[in-house]
Amino acid sequence: MKKMLAGFFVCFGMLLLTACAGEESIDEPQFLEVDLTISPENAQPNETVTFEAKVTYGSEEVTDADEVAFEIWRAHDEDHEKFEIEHAENGIYRLEKTFEREGTYYIISHVTGRSMHNMPKKEFVVGEPSEPEGDSSSQNNMDMEDETMDH
Repeated sequence: MKKMLAGFFVCFGMLLLTACAGEESIDEPQFLEVDLTISPENAQPNETVTFEAKVTYGSEEVTDADEVAFEIWRAHDEDHEKFEIEHAENGIYRLEKTFEREGTYYIISHVTGRSMHNMPKKEFVVGEPSEPEGDSSSQNNMDMEDETMDH
C-alpha cells in the first residue's frame, strides 16, 4: 500500500511539474530597431535622395513612434538640418531631399518609441566626396547595442 501511495504521489508530482513548466513562457526581450536606408547612396547634385527609417519593435511595425527626426549635415559643417518625420506606411518614415552642394554627408535618424531610443547613422555622397569625418567604416553601421537605450 505504501508503494502504491508513493507511486501515486510521484506520478502526481511529475504531472504537476509538467503542467507548471508548460505555463511558463520566457519572452525574448524586444528592442526598437531602425533600418535606415538611403537611395541612392551616391547621388548627383539636385537629384532627389530618399531617406527611409523602417521602425520595428520585435516583429511589430511601429506606426506610432513618439518621435522620428532625421539630422543631416555635410562633413565638417557645423550647421545640421533636423527634420521631423511623420509615418508614411508599414512602419516606414520617409524624407525626400535634394542637395546642391557636392560632398560627403551624414544622416542620423533619431527614433523614440516603446520607451526606447535608437540613433543609427549613415554616410552618403553627393557628386564628388569631400573629406569624411573620422573613420567612415565605423560610421556606416553603428551597433544597436550602443545606440539603443531604455528611458
